[in-house]
Amino acid sequence: MDKNQFHTARGYQILEKNKKLLTASMEDYLEMIYRFCKVQGYVRIKTLAETLNVRDSSVTKMVQKIASLGLLEYKKYGIITLTQDGKELGAFLLQRHKTVEIFLKFISNGDYILKDVELIEHSFNPKLITNLEILTQFFEEHPEITDKYIKFKNNHLS
Repeated sequence: MDKNQFHTARGYQILEKNKKLLTASMEDYLEMIYRFCKVQGYVRIKTLAETLNVRDSSVTKMVQKIASLGLLEYKKYGIITLTQDGKELGAFLLQRHKTVEIFLKFISNGDYILKDVELIEHSFNPKLITNLEILTQFFEEHPEITDKYIKFKNNHLS
């Protein structure tokens, strides 16, 4: 057995962190910025702060960090817009969020879905997201199987 192939959960997190530039918080901000920009083309610091339930100063610091990666443009006291790379990454992050949310709604009883999505979406790799999309699409296209699953689940939870 190769001792180097196994890691603790924290070990895997550290390995993954070294592979990517964005933290989970940065991803959350970028996803929310994308949501606003998709509708109105921009977002303001104050709106983002209110939506994410954080202080304006926290948003400003995070926006500056994300801007330094070339994913958005920001002018002090102005508006925030996404670069093309920011739009592409934001679209992926939003799709990942929706995929995890749909999957969790399917397998859970509906309690704390948003909280669970926010806590786990950052640890899913793109291949797993693709597989979840395929699985949820399969269940949507086969309601008879979905009904069997729901009955099976309910029998085991009661």
